Amino acid sequence: MAELAVTVIGHDRPGIIADVAEVLAGLGLNLTDSTMTRLRGHFAMTLICTGDHTPADVERGLEHLDLDVSVLPVRPETGPAAGGLPYVLTVHGADRLGIVAALTRILAKYGGNITDLTTRLSGSLYLLSAEVDLTSTVDIDELVSKLDEVAESLGVEVSLRSAEADVL
Repeated sequence: MAELAVTVIGHDRPGIIADVAEVLAGLGLNLTDSTMTRLRGHFAMTLICTGDHTPADVERGLEHLDLDVSVLPVRPETGPAAGGLPYVLTVHGADRLGIVAALTRILAKYGGNITDLTTRLSGSLYLLSAEVDLTSTVDIDELVSKLDEVAESLGVEVSLRSAEADVL
């Protein structure tokens, strides 16, 4: 059984999720993980599916939807996902180049694994929200101090707080 990553991008309209999900179900593909969002009038979706079809079969199945589609095989996870303590990073301030790069680099240096990240530009206000898994050995006070230092240099406000673990 193949595991496939399906990426779909197109102009937003009602029914895209239903259209894509119906095609995948019709091909006998089981949707195991997905993320979907609207970005400045464009719809973007990435799904992980399992089934007995090649990437080319899935692309052909979706081609009539007038969307940009990419399907790639992915290796299945060989063990349990690396866990960590869940945190939420939030950033807000005036938009400027390099906010995401600088703050995510700090998280990476401390072994932080970003599991979800969303940014929005609302007028001149830039907003970032990220879910981050941190190891139990990380010095949270040191990490927060470094994030504050970088945020100050960027002219933004940053917050890192503990989050509730997923129920799943």
